[in-house]
Amino acid sequence: MFRLAHLSDPHIPPEVSPRRRDLMSKRVLGWTNWRRSRHRIHRQHVLDLLTGDMAHQSPDHVVVTGDLAIVSTPTEWQACRLWLQGLGVPEDISVIPGNHDAYTRRAIPGTALAWREYMSGDPDTAAHSDFPYLRRRGPTAIVGCSSAIVSAPFMATGRVGSAQLRRIGPLLRQLGDEGLFRVVLIHHPPLRSSGDRYRRLTDARAFAGLLSDCGAELVLHGHEHTATVRWTPGPGDSIPVVGVPSASALAHGGRPAAQYNLYELTGGPGSWNCLMRTRGFDGGELIELQDRALYVDGKSSGQVVSGK
Repeated sequence: MFRLAHLSDPHIPPEVSPRRRDLMSKRVLGWTNWRRSRHRIHRQHVLDLLTGDMAHQSPDHVVVTGDLAIVSTPTEWQACRLWLQGLGVPEDISVIPGNHDAYTRRAIPGTALAWREYMSGDPDTAAHSDFPYLRRRGPTAIVGCSSAIVSAPFMATGRVGSAQLRRIGPLLRQLGDEGLFRVVLIHHPPLRSSGDRYRRLTDARAFAGLLSDCGAELVLHGHEHTATVRWTPGPGDSIPVVGVPSASALAHGGRPAAQYNLYELTGGPGSWNCLMRTRGFDGGELIELQDRALYVDGKSSGQVVSGK
């Protein structure tokens, strides 16, 4: 059995406040919002308890689908790097950026450099330092895509872009031919109906079209700070598209407290079994919230096996 853990949107606070000159941009709005309200929602002790519980489950690999930072200043890049190092070695942790990690143009190369070992493919892949990157882990092929772009103030949109889209399709076909369980990582939910115009993935139609034509077994995302399981058409069965709440959040505004998912994969090509176990906070206690079968004997399924 191969076990894959998924968490997202940890929003890791730095130990010291950003320098004044680093806030001379859109960052000042985000940091003001953080200091006024969001710091009360995203708590370091919540994140620590969640990741400690996750480590106790002994996953074979962990994926983090973006928004490690708050406004992506240099002090945050280092704080996030230290957090990643505490989470595990780069070979065992796959990361993609989110919109909060791309707050300014400077932030995109900054995070790419600071977290490079966690956001790159296997050395033997064709373009291991670019997106989409590829990591083969056990029976899985992890395809890391970036939807992180610099957006205007009060916007949180994302875009995959034509260059990535040209590479994703052939890559998914190749991995399908190899019989691997293809796990696609993207920060913004890739379905056209997901998110308002200020937070959506602007090329979701094209991305969903690739999935429909080329296939994947599982798509994981963050961004919405809520727990979702949706389905998008594939060349055969529908593909599960799964989002998780923020890994550091208290329950707020109708959104759940921190959760993560653990995917237990058995079987093989044409006969995959994938059980999704959801663990998170309920009434201050960290417990198993739900088990859900995503694949049974090779067929995708929305059946709830058991749950709270």
